[in-house]
Amino acid sequence: MEMVTERKKLWLSPVSPAAKGTLYEQIVERLKREIGEGRLQPGTPLPSFRALAEDLLVSVITVKRAYEELEREGIIYRRQGLGTFVAEQGRDRTCEAKLEAAKELLRQAFREATEAGLGGTEVLELARQIMKENGIK
Repeated sequence: MEMVTERKKLWLSPVSPAAKGTLYEQIVERLKREIGEGRLQPGTPLPSFRALAEDLLVSVITVKRAYEELEREGIIYRRQGLGTFVAEQGRDRTCEAKLEAAKELLRQAFREATEAGLGGTEVLELARQIMKENGIK
């Protein structure tokens, strides 16, 4: 009798060499998004390197590098013989990283706006306008 084991498939949007960032960076960002938005809870098992590589049509080395970076950041952890899992503080660490990235993007945007000749009041008004366009109160 043949035993068939069904693995849970992790849904991530496809990665592409044409998209921004390297393939492994795209995987890292997609997993951070899933964890940060609560779709992957602490303790959730992640696919093996090979399984995720097959799903995303990338090399095992690419997935291994993405997992290593996420593990280094404390977002996921590996247990020998058991697999890879979302860390207990994975969501917090992901949110912290997102906040730092947002701060850096805002610094860059403010720098660009002031270099374009906008003053503080105009920059704030522009920020309000963009927030309104994006439904942020």
